[in-house]
Amino acid sequence: MIEIDLNADLGEGYGLYTFGSDEQLLESISSANIACGYHAGDPHRMRETVERCLARGITVGAHPGLPDRLGFGRREMRVSPEEACDYVLYQTGALQAFVRAAGGTLGHVKLHGALYHMAMTDKAIADAIVRGLYRLDRSLLLFGLPGSRLEASANESGMTYVAEGFADRAYMPDGSLAPRRLPDAVLHDDRKAAEQAVSLAVRGEASTIGGGQVAVGVRTLCIHGDAPNAAERANRIRHALETNGVQIRSPKR
Repeated sequence: MIEIDLNADLGEGYGLYTFGSDEQLLESISSANIACGYHAGDPHRMRETVERCLARGITVGAHPGLPDRLGFGRREMRVSPEEACDYVLYQTGALQAFVRAAGGTLGHVKLHGALYHMAMTDKAIADAIVRGLYRLDRSLLLFGLPGSRLEASANESGMTYVAEGFADRAYMPDGSLAPRRLPDAVLHDDRKAAEQAVSLAVRGEASTIGGGQVAVGVRTLCIHGDAPNAAERANRIRHALETNGVQIRSPKR
């Protein structure tokens, strides 16, 4: 039996502002990455989202980002490794408190936006973040790109790394994600996204910008929750995976 995790970013509204299709996405995913208050989210939204996920048996993960609410955490900032670690610990610890108060256990950490990409390539930042999380809870899983610097840091520390793929993104021939500025880097067609999800889960392959295929070994697939049709796409992806004999299940250590 082939198993794959479906994760999505949730709880990214705050105050009077709603964002994404959280309630509908809960029908399709097995893991949730919950915003922790820096790029998005607030204490009330964090608690509410945690409780909804746990009630449905969905694994809860922290989704810490840079302190840049105006830029939604997607603008790279010049921060030291120590600052990056402090940001991650501050946010992860806050979400962990809500999870424990609700009777659950925090399962993983997936960095958000610019911080995610910084940790994939910057050794000092990756090492600092992993050191901090190891001290906090070495049983936490770390989600990120396969073959990244963060994966190397996790492996060196003994923490479990979960390689992540993207159903709605094209890849470069070397297995890296195609930059969004390139034509066809984002798969807007739900059918193509579902086909790519099946290809990644069953064959460990993804489509490339040039029209070929590249090997990409992953254990979890991200479904972006900020698209207008996110819930419908998630449902279609899950159905396609299950039709092809793939079991949807959150990863374990």
